[in-house]
Amino acid sequence: MPSALAIAAHPDDIEFVMAGTLLQLKDAGWDIHYLNVSSGNMGSTVMTAAQTARVRRKEAQDAAKLLGAKWYAPLCDDMLVFYNEANIRRISAVIRAAKPTVVLTHALADYMEDHMITARLAVTAAFTRGIPNFRSLPQRAPDLTPCVIYHAMPHGQCSPLREPVTPELLIDTTSIHASKRAALACHASQKEWLDATQGQESYLTTMDDFSRRLGRQSKKFAHAEGWTRHLHYGFGAENDDPLRDALGKKYLRNIRHKIH
Repeated sequence: MPSALAIAAHPDDIEFVMAGTLLQLKDAGWDIHYLNVSSGNMGSTVMTAAQTARVRRKEAQDAAKLLGAKWYAPLCDDMLVFYNEANIRRISAVIRAAKPTVVLTHALADYMEDHMITARLAVTAAFTRGIPNFRSLPQRAPDLTPCVIYHAMPHGQCSPLREPVTPELLIDTTSIHASKRAALACHASQKEWLDATQGQESYLTTMDDFSRRLGRQSKKFAHAEGWTRHLHYGFGAENDDPLRDALGKKYLRNIRHKIH
């Protein structure tokens, strides 16, 4: 059975921009896997860091259960997501265990470093998956399953320099939007944090707006998630696109995406 692994920085990031695609793959018969690299311990203005980490761990576990995904424990704390040997080895172990055909992760250019470093860690760890002389932590046997990395839309659907970002492809999430929204609602602690620090009003409404904007871009779907494939070298064949192969009519190449 094919599998997909979502690798995101914080609890709730998967639900914001990746969970719809995960759910569509699950409905297509895939195994789905869920890793937040960070504990989310800085995500509160009213709880201590330790309290926040405990609350957000439970919220993430509840969300993964609702999605039907295998949950993996976080590796570090917020603002300490570093591109280093230990994190590469730990994420390599998760990838070797999950054997994903698809890795979903953040955009390489996003509004904060935790997101961008997570994306780089995911790419490097996926590259190491089949290298016999690279030891993961814990050590697991290398696996050369062809793997395509898909980068999600950055938060706000623009680059850190406010430039609009156009995805390569769009996935229809209309039929499972309610389930995606329910999974995001598991992260109830984040309403207080996002309202206080980022002026997002309701985090659920923000997610709704993001997916509707992408749906309008498709001129076909009410809600959508956007993705761009990582270059294939070291991962598989040039034209590999398992989302296209698995999702059929729920997949749309975005004619607004320009290949330079």
